[in-house]
Amino acid sequence: MTPTRTPCRRHTKPDSLPVVYVTVPPAATPKMLAIEFARFIGLPLPSRYSQVEVTNKVCDLLCTLGCRLVLIDELHNLDIGTRSGAEASDQIKYLSERIPATFVLAGVDVEGTGLFAGRRGGQIASRYTLIPTSPFRHKAEEQRNSWRSLVATLEESLRLHAHRPGTLLKLSAYLHDRTDGMIGSLSHLVREAALDSILDGSEKITKASLERVDLDESAEQQNLARARRRRARGEKRIA
Repeated sequence: MTPTRTPCRRHTKPDSLPVVYVTVPPAATPKMLAIEFARFIGLPLPSRYSQVEVTNKVCDLLCTLGCRLVLIDELHNLDIGTRSGAEASDQIKYLSERIPATFVLAGVDVEGTGLFAGRRGGQIASRYTLIPTSPFRHKAEEQRNSWRSLVATLEESLRLHAHRPGTLLKLSAYLHDRTDGMIGSLSHLVREAALDSILDGSEKITKASLERVDLDESAEQQNLARARRRRARGEKRIA
């Protein structure tokens, strides 16, 4: 994560874009990465534009819009072992120097991708702090409170006419049991249940509707493993 810097110019217009979120496409090149920024901004670009032209347009506009935070996800898609992947990592470094914002890079097993190896990797490593993440735990009270806070925030974003506020919060232990504390699995579970409730006209989420949602394979395998351990200990599933 790079330190936040002073914006390159003050706002003179009400239009602003404080946060930008992009994902690294598979087999990314520097131009592809710059185009992802342009797509998020909604910046139309002629197909004839070169990488340098696209990059300059993106950087100039984000400076004008007062961008403060840049989130780059799916970093593991960068293949540093290829020329295009190495050049794409250079592009991220260049963008962080041109755009006066804090950059946050996220990915799976980024240490194992070689991103911090060699001369190029050393330059990236000197600009960022590695923050490992893990699923939400649910044993200590502080951990349960953090999980409940996440569930409450997610529930507040629902726009279902018949949904009773606090329903998901009361089911927080069950939701952790279903998702193993993974944010992605929780988001998928609640989103699918919300969509189902819109389609069937109920406009609310209940435990029964959550039970009908199939989760991602990783979460389902975790559920099966926990069920086997409970049966071995003679325990019941969390209600």
